Amino acid sequence: MKTALFDFDGVIVDTEPIYDIFWNEAGKRYNTGIDNFANVIKGTTLPDIIAAYFKDRSEEEKQLIINESAEYERNMPLPPMPGSIEFLRLLKSKGVKIGLVTSSDDRKIQRAISLHKLDDVFDSIVTADRITKGKPDPMCYLLAASDLNASPDECLVFEDSFMGIQAGTLAGMRVIALSTTNPVEALIDKAYKVIPDFQEITFEQFEEW
Repeated sequence: MKTALFDFDGVIVDTEPIYDIFWNEAGKRYNTGIDNFANVIKGTTLPDIIAAYFKDRSEEEKQLIINESAEYERNMPLPPMPGSIEFLRLLKSKGVKIGLVTSSDDRKIQRAISLHKLDDVFDSIVTADRITKGKPDPMCYLLAASDLNASPDECLVFEDSFMGIQAGTLAGMRVIALSTTNPVEALIDKAYKVIPDFQEITFEQFEEW
Protein backbone atom coordinates (compact mmCIF):
# COMPACT_ATOMS: atom_id res chain seq x y z
CA MET A 1 0.00 0.00 0.00
CA LYS A 2 1.84 3.06 -1.28
CA THR A 3 -0.91 5.64 -1.65
CA ALA A 4 -2.14 7.98 1.10
CA LEU A 5 -5.17 10.24 0.70
CA PHE A 6 -5.70 13.06 3.18
CA ASP A 7 -8.72 15.15 4.02
CA PHE A 8 -7.77 18.74 4.86
CA ASP A 9 -9.79 20.40 7.65
CA GLY A 10 -9.47 18.48 10.89
CA VAL A 11 -6.70 16.31 9.45
CA ILE A 12 -3.88 18.44 8.04
CA VAL A 13 -5.02 21.71 9.59
CA ASP A 14 -6.79 22.28 12.89
CA THR A 15 -9.57 24.47 11.54
CA GLU A 16 -12.74 22.69 12.63
CA PRO A 17 -13.13 24.75 15.85
CA ILE A 18 -12.72 27.90 13.75
CA TYR A 19 -15.41 26.77 11.31
CA ASP A 20 -17.70 25.88 14.21
CA ILE A 21 -17.81 29.53 15.27
CA PHE A 22 -18.90 30.71 11.83
CA TRP A 23 -21.41 27.99 10.97
CA ASN A 24 -23.09 27.76 14.38
CA GLU A 25 -23.59 31.53 14.31
CA ALA A 26 -24.82 31.38 10.70
CA GLY A 27 -27.17 28.52 11.54
CA LYS A 28 -28.84 30.69 14.18
CA ARG A 29 -28.77 33.91 12.17
CA TYR A 30 -30.41 32.27 9.16
CA ASN A 31 -32.92 30.38 11.30
CA THR A 32 -32.08 26.83 10.27
CA GLY A 33 -33.65 25.51 13.47
CA ILE A 34 -30.79 23.01 13.80
CA ASP A 35 -28.82 22.80 17.03
CA ASN A 36 -25.03 22.63 16.61
CA PHE A 37 -25.40 23.28 12.89
CA ALA A 38 -21.62 23.18 12.36
CA ASN A 39 -21.45 19.58 13.53
CA VAL A 40 -24.26 18.51 11.20
CA ILE A 41 -22.54 19.85 8.06
CA LYS A 42 -18.94 18.75 8.75
CA GLY A 43 -17.26 17.34 5.64
CA THR A 44 -19.90 18.82 3.33
CA THR A 45 -19.14 21.10 0.38
CA LEU A 46 -20.60 24.60 0.39
CA PRO A 47 -22.88 23.93 -2.64
CA ASP A 48 -24.27 20.86 -0.86
CA ILE A 49 -24.83 22.87 2.34
CA ILE A 50 -26.80 25.47 0.38
CA ALA A 51 -28.77 22.81 -1.50
CA ALA A 52 -29.63 20.80 1.60
CA TYR A 53 -30.31 23.48 4.22
CA PHE A 54 -31.08 26.73 2.36
CA LYS A 55 -32.88 25.48 -0.76
CA ASP A 56 -36.07 27.38 0.15
CA ARG A 57 -34.27 30.72 0.51
CA SER A 58 -34.10 33.46 -2.09
CA GLU A 59 -31.19 33.56 -4.50
CA GLU A 60 -30.05 36.78 -2.84
CA GLU A 61 -29.93 35.13 0.59
CA LYS A 62 -28.11 32.07 -0.76
CA GLN A 63 -25.51 34.31 -2.38
CA LEU A 64 -25.13 36.27 0.86
CA ILE A 65 -24.31 33.06 2.75
CA ILE A 66 -21.81 32.05 0.07
CA ASN A 67 -20.14 35.46 0.17
CA GLU A 68 -19.95 35.49 3.97
CA SER A 69 -18.39 32.02 4.00
CA ALA A 70 -15.82 33.03 1.37
CA GLU A 71 -14.90 36.18 3.29
CA TYR A 72 -14.51 34.20 6.52
CA GLU A 73 -12.26 31.64 4.83
CA ARG A 74 -10.19 34.35 3.19
CA ASN A 75 -8.99 35.59 6.57
CA MET A 76 -9.15 32.55 8.81
CA PRO A 77 -5.94 31.07 10.26
CA LEU A 78 -4.84 27.62 9.07
CA PRO A 79 -2.86 26.14 11.98
CA PRO A 80 -1.36 22.72 11.23
CA MET A 81 -2.64 19.67 13.06
CA PRO A 82 0.09 18.41 15.45
CA GLY A 83 2.59 16.38 13.43
CA SER A 84 0.70 16.61 10.14
CA ILE A 85 3.27 18.50 8.06
CA GLU A 86 6.09 16.31 9.36
CA PHE A 87 4.10 13.14 8.59
CA LEU A 88 3.35 14.30 5.04
CA ARG A 89 7.04 14.94 4.43
CA LEU A 90 7.97 11.57 5.97
CA LEU A 91 5.66 9.75 3.56
CA LYS A 92 6.97 11.81 0.64
CA SER A 93 10.56 10.91 1.53
CA LYS A 94 9.60 7.22 1.44
CA GLY A 95 8.13 7.42 -2.04
CA VAL A 96 4.48 7.26 -1.03
CA LYS A 97 2.01 8.81 -3.49
CA ILE A 98 0.01 11.48 -1.65
CA GLY A 99 -3.39 12.91 -2.52
CA LEU A 100 -5.35 15.75 -0.93
CA VAL A 101 -9.12 15.18 -0.97
CA THR A 102 -11.17 18.02 0.48
CA SER A 103 -14.57 19.67 0.45
CA SER A 104 -12.82 23.07 0.42
CA ASP A 105 -12.35 25.03 -2.79
CA ASP A 106 -9.21 25.68 -4.85
CA ARG A 107 -8.58 29.18 -3.51
CA LYS A 108 -8.39 28.11 0.12
CA ILE A 109 -6.22 25.10 -0.65
CA GLN A 110 -3.75 27.09 -2.71
CA ARG A 111 -3.42 29.57 0.17
CA ALA A 112 -2.76 26.71 2.59
CA ILE A 113 -0.20 25.06 0.29
CA SER A 114 1.67 28.34 -0.03
CA LEU A 115 1.44 29.09 3.71
CA HIS A 116 2.79 25.70 4.77
CA LYS A 117 5.20 25.30 1.83
CA LEU A 118 3.60 22.09 0.56
CA ASP A 119 4.02 22.79 -3.16
CA ASP A 120 6.08 19.62 -3.68
CA VAL A 121 4.03 17.26 -1.50
CA PHE A 122 0.74 16.41 -3.21
CA ASP A 123 0.63 14.23 -6.32
CA SER A 124 -3.12 14.78 -6.67
CA ILE A 125 -5.43 17.48 -5.35
CA VAL A 126 -9.19 16.99 -5.43
CA THR A 127 -11.18 19.98 -4.19
CA ALA A 128 -14.87 20.86 -4.30
CA ASP A 129 -14.19 22.51 -7.66
CA ARG A 130 -13.39 19.15 -9.30
CA ILE A 131 -16.42 17.14 -8.21
CA THR A 132 -20.17 17.14 -8.78
CA LYS A 133 -21.03 14.95 -5.78
CA GLY A 134 -19.60 15.76 -2.35
CA LYS A 135 -18.87 13.50 0.59
CA PRO A 136 -20.29 11.03 1.66
CA ASP A 137 -20.37 10.17 -2.04
CA PRO A 138 -17.08 8.37 -2.88
CA MET A 139 -16.53 10.37 -6.08
CA CYS A 140 -13.75 12.53 -4.62
CA TYR A 141 -11.69 9.60 -3.35
CA LEU A 142 -12.17 7.57 -6.50
CA LEU A 143 -11.04 10.58 -8.56
CA ALA A 144 -7.86 10.93 -6.48
CA ALA A 145 -7.13 7.21 -6.89
CA SER A 146 -7.62 7.56 -10.64
CA ASP A 147 -5.23 10.54 -10.71
CA LEU A 148 -2.58 8.38 -9.02
CA ASN A 149 -3.25 5.21 -11.04
CA ALA A 150 -4.03 3.39 -7.80
CA SER A 151 -6.79 0.88 -7.10
CA PRO A 152 -9.00 1.60 -4.07
CA ASP A 153 -7.49 -1.27 -2.08
CA GLU A 154 -4.07 0.36 -2.45
CA CYS A 155 -5.26 3.59 -0.80
CA LEU A 156 -5.16 4.55 2.86
CA VAL A 157 -7.49 7.42 3.76
CA PHE A 158 -7.03 9.84 6.67
CA GLU A 159 -10.32 11.47 7.70
CA ASP A 160 -12.01 13.08 10.68
CA SER A 161 -15.67 13.64 9.77
CA PHE A 162 -18.40 11.01 9.51
CA MET A 163 -19.14 12.18 5.95
CA GLY A 164 -15.51 11.76 4.95
CA ILE A 165 -15.11 8.38 6.62
CA GLN A 166 -18.20 7.15 4.81
CA ALA A 167 -16.87 8.47 1.49
CA GLY A 168 -13.56 6.65 1.91
CA THR A 169 -15.29 3.45 2.98
CA LEU A 170 -17.74 3.53 0.07
CA ALA A 171 -14.77 4.02 -2.26
CA GLY A 172 -13.46 0.65 -1.05
CA MET A 173 -10.52 2.13 0.85
CA ARG A 174 -9.16 1.57 4.36
CA VAL A 175 -9.81 4.57 6.58
CA ILE A 176 -7.75 5.86 9.50
CA ALA A 177 -9.89 8.24 11.56
CA LEU A 178 -8.56 11.18 13.53
CA SER A 179 -10.40 11.95 16.76
CA THR A 180 -9.89 15.68 16.24
CA THR A 181 -13.54 16.42 15.48
CA ASN A 182 -15.45 13.47 16.93
CA PRO A 183 -14.69 11.38 20.04
CA VAL A 184 -12.92 8.04 19.79
CA GLU A 185 -15.98 6.08 20.90
CA ALA A 186 -18.01 7.52 18.02
CA LEU A 187 -15.35 6.54 15.46
CA ILE A 188 -14.10 3.18 16.65
CA ASP A 189 -16.64 1.08 14.73
CA LYS A 190 -16.46 3.22 11.58
CA ALA A 191 -12.74 3.10 10.74
CA TYR A 192 -9.87 0.64 10.62
CA LYS A 193 -7.93 2.60 13.24
CA VAL A 194 -8.45 5.77 15.30
CA ILE A 195 -5.57 8.13 16.13
CA PRO A 196 -5.52 11.47 18.00
CA ASP A 197 -3.16 13.21 15.54
CA PHE A 198 0.12 12.51 13.70
CA GLN A 199 2.62 13.44 16.42
CA GLU A 200 3.86 9.94 17.19
CA ILE A 201 2.91 8.10 14.00
CA THR A 202 5.81 6.25 12.36
CA PHE A 203 6.33 5.01 8.83
CA GLU A 204 6.28 1.46 10.22
CA GLN A 205 2.75 2.06 11.47
CA PHE A 206 1.73 3.40 8.06
CA GLU A 207 3.09 0.21 6.47
CA GLU A 208 1.23 -1.96 8.99
CA TRP A 209 -2.05 -0.18 8.24
